[in-house]
Amino acid sequence: MIRRNIGWLVAILIFAADQLAKWAITGPLALPERDAFEIVPIFRLIWVANHGVSMGFLVADSDAQRWALALATAAIAIFVAVWLWRETRTMDRIALGLILGGALGNILDRVRLGYVTDFLNLHFGAWSPFYVFNIADAAISIGVALLVLRAFITRDTPAPSEE
Repeated sequence: MIRRNIGWLVAILIFAADQLAKWAITGPLALPERDAFEIVPIFRLIWVANHGVSMGFLVADSDAQRWALALATAAIAIFVAVWLWRETRTMDRIALGLILGGALGNILDRVRLGYVTDFLNLHFGAWSPFYVFNIADAAISIGVALLVLRAFITRDTPAPSEE
């Protein structure tokens, strides 16, 4: 029973962690008013209202574009949910749960706020190898990486030929 529902559980946990972190960033930590602060020498919190998709691409400059982006993301989330429902491999269920939970967290931001709240920044001096991101973004990236890695490492056994 747990193995069958592990992906849904992961999705719920990622969604909750993402929304809790965003609440803490915008509420108690008041990051939008503070702009940024260093946690450790290579990691800081920076407030970014991301009106685009990943890494600021496809910026939604109008309400119509915002809702189109939200609907496109929702369509992808529905596809992932159907895939999760049908998936039999436990690791793929976990990966799909990461993707679904992250997508739902970012969709809720876009619907509620008109943008996605980003705040995590890994940097080495002035060089930042990644754009500012959030827990949802990280979960989506990890989930996709797990699916790609599994696809390269394991091979499905072909069905026996009918001769």
